[in-house]
Amino acid sequence: MKLIKLVQSKKSPDRWYAELETGESLRVGLSEIADLSLYAGRELSEEETEKLRAGSASFSAKERSLRLLSSRQMSRKELEKKLREKGAAEEDIGDAADLMERIGALNDSEYAAAIVRHYSKRGYGKGRITQELYRRGVQKELWEEALSELPEETGAIDALVSRRLRGRAPEGEEKKKLCDMLLRRGYSWTEIKEALNRYGANTEEIEEF
Repeated sequence: MKLIKLVQSKKSPDRWYAELETGESLRVGLSEIADLSLYAGRELSEEETEKLRAGSASFSAKERSLRLLSSRQMSRKELEKKLREKGAAEEDIGDAADLMERIGALNDSEYAAAIVRHYSKRGYGKGRITQELYRRGVQKELWEEALSELPEETGAIDALVSRRLRGRAPEGEEKKKLCDMLLRRGYSWTEIKEALNRYGANTEEIEEF
C-alpha cells in the first residue's frame, strides 16, 4: 500500500493527514508518523497499513476527547458515551479517557464538586443534586465527598420560601404548589415542613398533598 500524501493540517499543527492510494485520508499525529517512519511515497506493508489505521483511530479518539472537554466539563462516563456514539472502538475509548485523566483534562472528582456548587447556588436541594450526579455519570464513590460541600440546607430553602411568600404564611392551594416546587428541587418532606413552620404555616396535613 502506497502512502500518496502526508500533509499537515492548517487548523491544527499537531494533526496530519495521511492519504493512501485507496483514497483513504487518515488523521494521524507525530507519534504515528515517527512509529511508522511515514513520508509521501512510502510503500507500506499490509501489517503497517493496519497499524496506521489503528493509530489513526486512536489519535482521532484522543483529539475528539480534547475538543469535547475544552468546551465543557464532563464525567468519564459522559466522555466515553460521546466517543462511542462517534463509532470509536472500546480500546480507543479507554485509552483516550485514560490520557485525558493523566493530563488533568478529565477529573470526575472536580466535576462532581462543580455540579454541587452550580445546583446549590441555584437553590436546589440534596435530592435533586444527587439526581444530577447520577444523570451525568459521576462515580457513586465520589458523591459523598462532593455533597459534603453543600451549604446549610436551611439557608437555600428559606431563600426560596421567602421569595415566594413575601412574609405571609401559605394556605391551601398556594401551600400545595410551594410544596410541589420544593419537592422538584430536591428537598425532603422533613426539610419542607421545617421551612414552612418557620413561616407560620400549618404543616400537620402536609403529607396529604
